[in-house]
Amino acid sequence: MRRRRCIVISSGCLVSLDYTMWLLLAGFVLLVCAADATPVGGRTVPDFGKMHHVKGLLSLPYAEIKEPFEAWYDLKGNRSRIDYYHGTVCTFFIGNDFDYGATYKITPVTTETEFNTMKCFQLNGTKEDPILPTKALPDLQGFEFEKMEYYAGNLCEVWKNVTQVGHKKNTYRLWVTRPEGNDSPATPHHYEMMGFNTLLGSHYDKYLIDYSDFSPQIDSDIFKLPGGMTCGDFPGPGLEHHLLANPIQDLLHTSPVGHAHRMFGHFKEKYERKYENEKEHEEREHNFVHNIRYVHSMNRAGLSFSLSVNHLADRSQEELAMMRGHKRTHVHKNAQHFPSEIRSIATPDSIDWRLYGAVTPVKDQAVCGSCWSFATTGTLEGALFLKTGQLTSLSQQMLVDCTWGFGNNGCDGGEEWRAFEWMMKHGGISTTESYGGYMGMNGLCHFNKSSMVAKLSGYTNVTSGDIVALKAAIFKFGPAAVSIDAAHRSFAFYSNGVYYEPACKNGTDDLDHAVLAVGYGIMNNEPYWLVKNSWSTYWGNDGYILMSMKDNNCGVVTDATYVTLA
Repeated sequence: MRRRRCIVISSGCLVSLDYTMWLLLAGFVLLVCAADATPVGGRTVPDFGKMHHVKGLLSLPYAEIKEPFEAWYDLKGNRSRIDYYHGTVCTFFIGNDFDYGATYKITPVTTETEFNTMKCFQLNGTKEDPILPTKALPDLQGFEFEKMEYYAGNLCEVWKNVTQVGHKKNTYRLWVTRPEGNDSPATPHHYEMMGFNTLLGSHYDKYLIDYSDFSPQIDSDIFKLPGGMTCGDFPGPGLEHHLLANPIQDLLHTSPVGHAHRMFGHFKEKYERKYENEKEHEEREHNFVHNIRYVHSMNRAGLSFSLSVNHLADRSQEELAMMRGHKRTHVHKNAQHFPSEIRSIATPDSIDWRLYGAVTPVKDQAVCGSCWSFATTGTLEGALFLKTGQLTSLSQQMLVDCTWGFGNNGCDGGEEWRAFEWMMKHGGISTTESYGGYMGMNGLCHFNKSSMVAKLSGYTNVTSGDIVALKAAIFKFGPAAVSIDAAHRSFAFYSNGVYYEPACKNGTDDLDHAVLAVGYGIMNNEPYWLVKNSWSTYWGNDGYILMSMKDNNCGVVTDATYVTLA
């Protein structure tokens, strides 16, 4: 039985945080290994051959991603293919198509009118940027032997190459086995990268890849595109095209300036971002890189919804948590019980109160945990419209400033029912026009009782967990204030489709964000709640999200409330 030895290759390269998720594999390059491997320190650098197949699992701890992939590489045929999430998304790189090659991407597309429809997108190469076959394995040029050590039961060689660019220092290691004294290609087993930022004084990046099923043989039919498909241009802004067409390319890119760097520059320009100093710029860029990696990876997973890079992409998880200001208590002091006779009324298959003029435009709560005030005014505005036929914008700022005595804490969180209690005592709420605009921060309470509108006679808790009851309440009484579990990155970057997050919880203590349910419906046989958020029209689908009714996902039906006007 032939013994196999394992070689660990370590490379340290300092690269910019600018890269996206796929710049992760920064140590991977598309260069072709020479026919005769170059000796390093008396040892021969491993070679993976000019044709191979391999599977892998990419783990991105900072982006909360584990993404399986499978790759085929044929240098002689000038072509390669990489599939993600077990073939949900397939990318083809055909260097002999057209003058300079072409990239093809077969991917499911979900919009408001179609659900997981498989489509083909095409990006042609140019003279300056021709399409070449992409490898999911590293070129080891510049790596040096360091030591021997065991990995997963195999005696391994460790190779090392350290490079520093600016404040960033990356270290790469690759574990491989190969037949001793044999010219057969090496077999990869594990790869890892650790990035350290000397300015921030912390590790800014980390990713791991576990390889399996390596083989030097492939079937040429694997490079044939599915029949009957017409390929269109890649969607989205031009800067994102290369990342969408070839997500692994920036992983293979060793330059400190890649597509993600230019995307961050575009992001700053689009959202007019100006940072105080170099340290904050590094931190924001760090957030952006991991968020964009997450967005692109999730969009390759074939989910019922899509994500997009939005105005929150440079924010940390701690900052996003600040926008979820729903406090949690189990006692709603004077809430009325949901009437059983309302539950039995006939309801339509769908309703959207926006179409009737009962919903004000989407607003932006900014970096302030005042979501509860927007949910409160939203259900009041709907009830007032049903009573008067007029849509009136009510003041969130008034609730932020004035309801502290009832247990709310302004930008540090609150609950809708406490605001209702305050309004019942003080005779209603002011309009935005009479009180003044929303500030995104705590302010001085001021109001004139003569200007109060929307006087309450009471508020009602919809029976917890009862989908039929909430549908009846929305149909009969208008938009309802609901609380949800929004502590997931997938929610922060939702774009379209029916949102279902398996990690979402629905217990009372799990609900950290208040929103407004303005309707419900069915898309592609998937029942959903139509929910208005308060994170601006840059978020979601013009500020809205379709949330799945399945399993009371994220707790939409756990703690819903509507109001009754006097």
